[in-house]
Amino acid sequence: MNNNKRTKIIATLGPASQSESTIIALINEGVDVFRINFSHSTHEVHQKSINIIHRYNINNNSHIALLADLQGPKLRIGDVENNEVNLEDGKIITVTTKETLSSDSILSVNYKPLPKEIKPNDRILIDDGKILLKVVSTDNNQNIQALVVHGGVLTSKKGFNLPDTFISQSSLTDKDKEDLSFVMQNRFQWVALSFVRKASDIHELKKEILKYHKKNSPLVIAKIEKPEAINDIDNIINAADAVMVARGDLGIEIPMENVPLIQKMIVKKCLIASKPIIIATQLMESMISNYTPTRAEVNDVANNVMDGADAVMLSGETSIGMYPVNVVENVRKIILQAESFEGIYYKHNKPENIYSERFITDSICSNACLLAQEIDATAIISMTYSGYSAIKISSYRPKAPIYIFTNNHAILSKLNLVWGVTGFFYDKFISTDDTIEDLKQYLKKIKIISEGEKIINLASMPISEKGKINTLRLSKV
Repeated sequence: MNNNKRTKIIATLGPASQSESTIIALINEGVDVFRINFSHSTHEVHQKSINIIHRYNINNNSHIALLADLQGPKLRIGDVENNEVNLEDGKIITVTTKETLSSDSILSVNYKPLPKEIKPNDRILIDDGKILLKVVSTDNNQNIQALVVHGGVLTSKKGFNLPDTFISQSSLTDKDKEDLSFVMQNRFQWVALSFVRKASDIHELKKEILKYHKKNSPLVIAKIEKPEAINDIDNIINAADAVMVARGDLGIEIPMENVPLIQKMIVKKCLIASKPIIIATQLMESMISNYTPTRAEVNDVANNVMDGADAVMLSGETSIGMYPVNVVENVRKIILQAESFEGIYYKHNKPENIYSERFITDSICSNACLLAQEIDATAIISMTYSGYSAIKISSYRPKAPIYIFTNNHAILSKLNLVWGVTGFFYDKFISTDDTIEDLKQYLKKIKIISEGEKIINLASMPISEKGKINTLRLSKV
């Protein structure tokens, strides 16, 4: 029941949404991709959710995608005394790398090199910035003395950020590698890498994935939540298969007032580079406990759509919130309304590199979207063997719906994250003319296109070679 929305919805699974009935209800309300967050829960619990989604796809001939979100070097406070302590403003406390129960005078952290890497006057932001400490001194061994600038109630396992400190730890941790092994056994289509700082972090994860020698390996999403990532953003976009603006940690690591313009900058760069772009964090935060969103949240979701996001992602709203299905229903309604705004369509970027091996395909995809705008085409139809042409067409944001046919179920699921794309399984390889006619008749039969409408077909000739797109055809149904 997606009502032909183009912007995709990613929902995080958690205690509030792991039952089969809730997962199916979320799909019916418009979820295209489910995020499995490896910062929480166990492989055993995740396996149950994964099995439900795989079973649903088989039984319903659908292609709901799975996104694995690796934790990365997430820094956390350890267990807290009675699971709640109050840190008082103006007090000097010890931050230690020793494993000990945290209290109002000592906080245990999970990052051993911290005393060597932090320096006086560096900030420590805890629990999404709700608590602020400033470093007074460090012994360069185990202990740091810090002033509580802005205190408050602290509970166990809260994350902390170090916006002034360079962290040497790799973006791909030992835990991530264990989780990746689980991911590779369970047919995920996307893997998100947290706290990316440079393009080499993406290359490292891709090398790790290649070790598994899987035919349909997951694609890699770079999560942008560190200031270093902004400095290397062009290379990161080039290295990644998709990008996520993770505004929660990003808004702590950099001045919060910089986040909106950085978000717009990254969306624009991703559209030009033909890389899917996801906007995440706090879209409908108030709906974790409230039945309706704030008007500011409604505006935020709509603005993400109008900026050009491929997908918006829900986190706590669907994983621990009281109204996960209602959240998705509201997001879907907002998306559909925002997509009536003409300014989101036809983001035309002329292919520049005439020497690229993809130049012919890129030119045909570009011109197909220009032609669709000129003649008000009903559909752009293409076959794909890698997913490349589907993502390229999508990046130009045509108003004509994009219908993609492939004989690879894994690609169909990957494309479930991509703006405007509806995928169909198709495994006949006859002549190009016959195939184009066959696809047209199929869409007519299921009432997606109607007699007299103008459609654009993209294909490779000869079709039996399964080559790159090299043909554009305009026809009437």
